[in-house]
Amino acid sequence: MIIREKEPANLEMPFAQLEGAITPVAQFYVRSHFPVPQIDTRAWQLKIEGAVGRPIDLSLDELRLMPPKTIQATIECAGNSRLFLLPKVKGVQWELGAVGNAEWTGVPLRTVLEKAGCATWACEVILEGADHGTIAEPPRPAGEVLFARSLPLEKAMDDVLLAYEMNGAPLTPSHGYPLRAVVPGWYGMASIKWLGRIIVTAEPFLGYYQSVDYASWEQRDGGPVLVQLREMQVKAQIAQPSMHEIIPPGETCRVHGAAWSSGAEITKVELSTDGGESWQLTTLTGESVANAWRLWEFTWKTPAALGPRTLLARATDSAGRIQPETRDANRGSYMINHCLPIEVEVR
Repeated sequence: MIIREKEPANLEMPFAQLEGAITPVAQFYVRSHFPVPQIDTRAWQLKIEGAVGRPIDLSLDELRLMPPKTIQATIECAGNSRLFLLPKVKGVQWELGAVGNAEWTGVPLRTVLEKAGCATWACEVILEGADHGTIAEPPRPAGEVLFARSLPLEKAMDDVLLAYEMNGAPLTPSHGYPLRAVVPGWYGMASIKWLGRIIVTAEPFLGYYQSVDYASWEQRDGGPVLVQLREMQVKAQIAQPSMHEIIPPGETCRVHGAAWSSGAEITKVELSTDGGESWQLTTLTGESVANAWRLWEFTWKTPAALGPRTLLARATDSAGRIQPETRDANRGSYMINHCLPIEVEVR
């Protein structure tokens, strides 16, 4: 793993090591805002409260007794690929590996909300983790905060999973043990780790990580408006060749990677080996799984002419969304889904 920060731990998968559809736990990126909380699972309980008919506390054993569900879902950090932005911006300097795809097993959020008698007139569901600390940079509140985000009630009752297993084994501490949310199709900040409390509310949640951080500008008729980050954008990434790799001339080279979107299937991935001047279709491999990445590959006959080459990948999904070739500056240091240039040299 590439260490981007030691404490709190922020670890990136070397994306060139992409092998199969499922990312091994040991290679799955780790994003931490605060130190990993120390949790005694013998005393731990998940609290469900707020606009519910009967507030309840559930132990891990009680959650495991509920009918389980396993899903495959890709989670990408909203700042993944920040290293490609020029000029350099603040934040963890992720390259390509702050993304992973895993099998998650747990209980649908809908199940526990219904058990607590969730009010149908509620507005949002707040997910609160046990990780906490002080915010380093202004604007910031005084004292410590818990990491928390909210979901619209419609999304909470749809496909969100409360996961206690990852790839068939209990969650590791760095991935949210004993329980985390998995919010399919949304950026990783929504998939709260070390989940300890769920609050159903009739009012929009305006917490720090909802309205100050993990937000971007959106152009509307009345001018730019700050909105929370939510759905992942359509995106393809090149795993190999890797940045600055030396490629022999006049030979065949396997170019491969992964592509993903939110709430839609990847229908095609195109590859350019000349900096975007021309594009060719790649081959999609494996099966299409909702909200999980799709692997792709292409056999490139490398040119005889020596010199630098710029490779680009471009994805299209079933909703008709096409990965843009240029960056949207309104997104600040987040939602980096423009075609990323992989510079190689034929030599």
